[in-house]
Amino acid sequence: MSNLETSASTTSTPSETSVTLRRIDLRGRTLSLAELKNTVPRTAASAVTTAEDAVKAIIADVRRDGHAALANLALKFDGVSQEHPRVPTAALTQALADLDPAVRAALEESIARAKIFAQAQKPANVDYPIADGAVVSQHWLPVTRVGMYVPGGLAPLASSVIMNTVPALAAGVPSVALASPPQQNNGGLPDKTILAAAALLGIGEVYAMGGAQAIAAFAYGVAAGSSADGGGEAIEPVDVVTGPGNIFVATAKRLVKGVVGIDSEAGATEIAVLADHTANPVFVAADLISQAEHDPNAASVLVTTSPELADAVERELVDQVARTTHRERVETALAGVQSGIVLVDGLAQGVAVCNAYAAEHLEVVTENASEVAAQITNAGAIFVGDYSPVSLGDYCAGSNHVLPTSGTAAFSSGLNVTTFLRAVQLINYNKDALAEVATHVITLSQAEGLPAHGDAVAIRFP
Repeated sequence: MSNLETSASTTSTPSETSVTLRRIDLRGRTLSLAELKNTVPRTAASAVTTAEDAVKAIIADVRRDGHAALANLALKFDGVSQEHPRVPTAALTQALADLDPAVRAALEESIARAKIFAQAQKPANVDYPIADGAVVSQHWLPVTRVGMYVPGGLAPLASSVIMNTVPALAAGVPSVALASPPQQNNGGLPDKTILAAAALLGIGEVYAMGGAQAIAAFAYGVAAGSSADGGGEAIEPVDVVTGPGNIFVATAKRLVKGVVGIDSEAGATEIAVLADHTANPVFVAADLISQAEHDPNAASVLVTTSPELADAVERELVDQVARTTHRERVETALAGVQSGIVLVDGLAQGVAVCNAYAAEHLEVVTENASEVAAQITNAGAIFVGDYSPVSLGDYCAGSNHVLPTSGTAAFSSGLNVTTFLRAVQLINYNKDALAEVATHVITLSQAEGLPAHGDAVAIRFP
């Protein structure tokens, strides 16, 4: 154990849970950005390496064996036998018809709020007259086809159907396909609520495919199957793959980036809470648990100026974890190396830690929380104050919950309308306008040792 870490464990009784959060004490220390990045809690590098090796093998299998590989992987990982992963239209229609009215109302409210914000994000085209007879434009055009991934393992995220689909439709994407893992308890089809959400949004192309194999199928496409593997129809490749997932899904997206575009590496979920003595420990503990219940690899991190708050949060965790539904999963996540409490001297150091960590979700619960939040430069989404919990953003804030993880928020954005758009520049000069800069073009081409570039202009003015 390094001199930066101390163990902070709770005393449990048979009726209580056991919660252990490591502490990283940065008080009295001045660390560089590199040192901060190496100090904040992270998933072990060995886990990432293991995932990458496994994902490379899966991608190779899908590229080589197509539908046969998808069937084998569905049986191996999901315990489902399938001839073809395409979900019948009738199953989508039936799932919507069977949907609990209260769940439908909640989905419709989430859709309505997401649509409002998505429409507000659409960038305007620009047509700018650089000079007389010279117009340079930038027009935003949607990609042609998108493959969207919706998790369905430990938590079937019907809300992710909304988060993927609404901005894609707002961008004007003409072809949208969705994949979610097959479920043994639903006849080998994805979760019923996920199917219903897809139907509610008019998504007719849905596949029962999970994990890295779904990402590979979207990135490279799958040829029509032979009679030996059921003769399944082709899965056409996409231009962009989006959606959250576990470490294997995030790794697959990273490995196919360049073949297709991706939104970001939206892997196992993270929450960081920047808090001072004014924070409510009951709320903070609940929010840390809310993300820990996603996955044993989820990260829950508290950055605080107050040791007293840290102690109070830990006491709350004992009580609340004991009562939560996914107790074992939460305990594993909180005890992992990716979770912990970071003690800092003041909010300036806390902000520096949060910017180094670049959390997927960052809650700021301090005095003058809006002012402190304005100092955050690296985060997928920032939740300000006691009444903007991450759970709100997961469902009904109007924002998007598909966000960059593992520190990639330092250079990646959350999923939004521009994820599905490309900025295309148009150059429209007449003869007089070209003549005005012809000598400059020729001069620069000669300076760079590319005289044919200049010749291409000079030949227009014999």
